[in-house]
This record gives sequence, C-alpha cells and structure tokens, in this order.
Amino acid sequence: MKKPELLLLVAIWEFIAAFFCLIGIAAIALIGFPAVIYEYRYGLGLERPGYMGALFGLSVALIILLIYFAIATVGGIGLLLGREWGRIVSIVHAALSLFSIPFGTVIGILILIYLTRSSVRDYFAKPGTHVPTVVPPQSPPAPPVSPPAPSPPPGA
Repeated sequence: MKKPELLLLVAIWEFIAAFFCLIGIAAIALIGFPAVIYEYRYGLGLERPGYMGALFGLSVALIILLIYFAIATVGGIGLLLGREWGRIVSIVHAALSLFSIPFGTVIGILILIYLTRSSVRDYFAKPGTHVPTVVPPQSPPAPPVSPPAPSPPPGA
C-alpha cells in the first residue's frame, strides 16, 4: 500500500515538538534550578517553604516535559517506520497538543482527523505490507547423496 501523503509532515511535527521540549528541559535544568538554588543560598527573598515549592514546581515541569518529549519522539519514529504503535502514540501526542492554545490546538485537531482517516488506518493495519523487508538469497539445493559403494569382500 502507498504511504499516505502527509505522513512525513506529521512526523516532522512530532520532531519539532520534541525539539521544543528539549529547549524547555534545558532551560529548567540550566537556568531554573540553578537560579532557585542560588537564591536559596545567597538571596534574602523567599522563606524556606517557598524554595521547596519552587523546586517542586520545576521538578514537576521537568518530568512533564520529559514525558512529552518521549511521546513525541517515539510517535515520530513510529510514523516513519510505518508501525501501528507509532500511529497510536501520535494520536496521543495530538490529543495532548490540544492543550497548547492556539497553535497546538489547531495542529492537534488536524492531526487527529488525519490519523483517524480510513486510508491512513489501512496503511498501518497490516504489518509488513508497507515496510520494505530484505529477503536473504536462497542457496541452491544440495545435490543428492549417492549411497556408498560396496566394499570388496575380505581376502579378495
């Protein structure tokens, strides 16, 4: 079956979303955590519970971004490989994108509509029909083995 036309575009969107997650992860790890820790050690700002709340909030945000990054990356790879699990993970990613107002909502709706179309579902339905497989060459059959020649009688 022929690969659906917009499938590559959906996979690219998955990787772009994963890239922006990496930017968020780097910002939290390289700016957010050090800023809170520096303020805790040397600043005169918040009381101790405020710092713990800030660290907890940054930790939760980091975990959410890591999960979203994993979903987007796995979905994009699965779509490129033509696997059904890639389509399902991409549908989950599109549903999560609905919360990213306004662009993620629009793109998420379009991807949900596209990935649930019958032609796209049929493409992913039968494994192995759209992914090229390498068939090892067949070796020629071995020649038939003839029975051993009778040995001469002893003493002849």
